[in-house]
Amino acid sequence: MGLTRTDPPTVAELETEAASLSLSQFNDETALRLGLILIDLGEGLPVVINIRTANRTLFHVSLPGAAANNENWARRKSNTTLMFGASSLLVGTRHREKGELLARHGLDLADYADHGGAVPLVVPNVGMVAVATVSGLPQVEDHRLVVRAVEALIAQ
Repeated sequence: MGLTRTDPPTVAELETEAASLSLSQFNDETALRLGLILIDLGEGLPVVINIRTANRTLFHVSLPGAAANNENWARRKSNTTLMFGASSLLVGTRHREKGELLARHGLDLADYADHGGAVPLVVPNVGMVAVATVSGLPQVEDHRLVVRAVEALIAQ
């Protein structure tokens, strides 16, 4: 079950959570179902929702009230998840615990952000197949919205 308390999660908590978020399969229909779940959960929230692979956008919507810059934040956070194979919140939490920055990896902040909101979509024995991203809320809330949606998708 996704983390629900208000303080930022630890690396260990995020790693445990990630291990519980495996999908049995993933295809374009799965991406659409997840996107619709995110819209339902995000109703009334000023967020951008994006589901993509490394080379293709599968689902994208900007809900009312989302800022233009949320598009850019979603792109940067999803790039981070695609690069590291872990949620952008987990990547950022690891960096903050070690006192490191994305620049240590030679990554340009114009294209990468290690703030919460991008979660890898993983199928066992396949690996990460896509990333689901939300941007527009505080980073832990962005992350938790995606996790709740993935959990709802798994429960279907």
